[in-house]
Amino acid sequence: MGLSYNVYLNANRIFGCRQCKTHLADYEDIISRNFRGQHGKAFLFSEVVNVTHSEPVERSMTTGRHIVRDISCRQCKEIVGWKYDKAYESSEKYKEGKFILEEELLCVLAAS
Repeated sequence: MGLSYNVYLNANRIFGCRQCKTHLADYEDIISRNFRGQHGKAFLFSEVVNVTHSEPVERSMTTGRHIVRDISCRQCKEIVGWKYDKAYESSEKYKEGKFILEEELLCVLAAS
């Protein structure tokens, strides 16, 4: 296994880790702003970068049972959200394979 390098996003506004400013997602790639996390408002994305995944766990959430993995910033290891692996309710299947980033754990970086 070689060295791993952070991905640098090229966009007008980028969500970064609040702790260390590592790029996580393009602001324009938000699928939905209608989510809540442990710390308040959260966003649904189909793709995030520079994160590591924990082991899958089953959680009861406001929308039902899901199998999820916490995602952490690759640089500073701070938890920034979670990934949906499986949704048991058919109406929630659209979340599978997608990511939640919690607004409180993010910063917005402008293009330089």
